[in-house]
Amino acid sequence: MLKNIHPLIGPELLSALARMGHGDTLAVVDNNYPAYAAGVPVVRLDGVDVVTAVDAILTLLPIDDFEPEPVARMGVVGDPDAVPPVAREVGDVVERVEGRQVRVRVVERFDFYAEARRASVVVATGETRAYGCFLLTKGVIRL
Repeated sequence: MLKNIHPLIGPELLSALARMGHGDTLAVVDNNYPAYAAGVPVVRLDGVDVVTAVDAILTLLPIDDFEPEPVARMGVVGDPDAVPPVAREVGDVVERVEGRQVRVRVVERFDFYAEARRASVVVATGETRAYGCFLLTKGVIRL
């Protein structure tokens, strides 16, 4: 047990987050996403929705404030302007935790897969809602 670590952040995820540097990307995806196909390490958070997972992860991971759009989400196939409720909820969590407005980039499905292959790690959640797939770019901690 460690103090002040969110209970959803197990040793494997804690290690993966600690190894990330400024500008590295973390993919947090729904249960339909082919997580292992990305070819990068996968940490499973089965039974946890993506909003709760992102909220827990952001207790440790700062979001980049150098990038104009440090968060990306998978766009709805055939309707890239659509904003599913899960996307709105994750955006709200990011802005609440960061205490600032954070722009979210929409990425076409297959482009999202390509970007996820460059992620440091994929966090596979139990999210059942479609399009619950996000890329978070790690920022720096300013003391």
